[in-house]
Amino acid sequence: MTSNPNWGQKTSALLVAATYADRIKDRNIVVTGVAPQGVGEGTTIAFASQEPANLILISRTSSKLEAIANVIRTSYPKVNVHTIVTDLASQESIRRAAVEVEGLISTLDILVNNAGCTYRLRRWTEEGIEMQFGVNHIGPFLLTKLLFPLLEAAAKQSPPGATRVVNLSSHGHMLSPVRFHDYNMENKDIPPDEKPRSSMPPAFAKASEDGYLSTIAYSQSKTANILFTLCLQEHARASGIMSYALHPGGVVSNLGREHDDDVAEAIAATSKYWKSSDEGASTSLVAALDPSLDECRGLYLSDCQFFPCADHAKDPTVARRLWELSEELTGDAWRLERS
Repeated sequence: MTSNPNWGQKTSALLVAATYADRIKDRNIVVTGVAPQGVGEGTTIAFASQEPANLILISRTSSKLEAIANVIRTSYPKVNVHTIVTDLASQESIRRAAVEVEGLISTLDILVNNAGCTYRLRRWTEEGIEMQFGVNHIGPFLLTKLLFPLLEAAAKQSPPGATRVVNLSSHGHMLSPVRFHDYNMENKDIPPDEKPRSSMPPAFAKASEDGYLSTIAYSQSKTANILFTLCLQEHARASGIMSYALHPGGVVSNLGREHDDDVAEAIAATSKYWKSSDEGASTSLVAALDPSLDECRGLYLSDCQFFPCADHAKDPTVARRLWELSEELTGDAWRLERS
């Protein structure tokens, strides 16, 4: 259970930040996927409100980064806010970003892997990985691995579990497990345990002309976020680092701007209440700050509370298999340690 069981769907991230102000002040924080009108905006502004030592914003588009950074500089002039332009569809770009972060800070207290994408048509990362799997999972996996020494350094100076890695997933993960035999969505044969798990609106099952299943590609990437978190809990806990995954809720943003009308309508029907960027960031702040979560209390949160995730997203054997695949696709070994 979280510290505040009364918090929920309409809780403000600014309220969460104020409640846990001592968990933010003078600490170093990195947030990816920062842009106006989205969860990243609400997340960074909430953190900025309580004077972190350094707030590092990472995103693909410089103008969007600077728009949020300028809001913070105006509203919270005491905060050292930095921007790093990074494309999570390029592992070279991610490696450059990690070097830039290391040039700014020697410890990292909170990493929020907020960035994500969804596309209607097939796209590829620079390394030839299906774009949604590459950006939503492989990119955060590599960035977290590269920044892990900074997290370990911070954890040595903090109470166990106060150093956090937060991974944004989605209830959309419930539609599909990770397709290990076809993670690039190339229409290969897959075994029954990798096929979509539940019935879905026809719009979600619609394929493009080349057979690309956009919604299933997104779903498997969101399952990967949770499996990564599960494995990271085991790997990082021995170093005093805790990790949680979450569903931010239905948030008014530009994330699904590419979808056809029928898909957009099906997505709209998945939530009865659409949150502001501030409300959408509140669960991220709980996952990053709540002191009762210093000890592992669960895996997945929604509306500021723990929430059950699909069985295919919490299998330790599958999580380790994904970890090994992620090492292979990034060329970076990251040995698991049992806590």
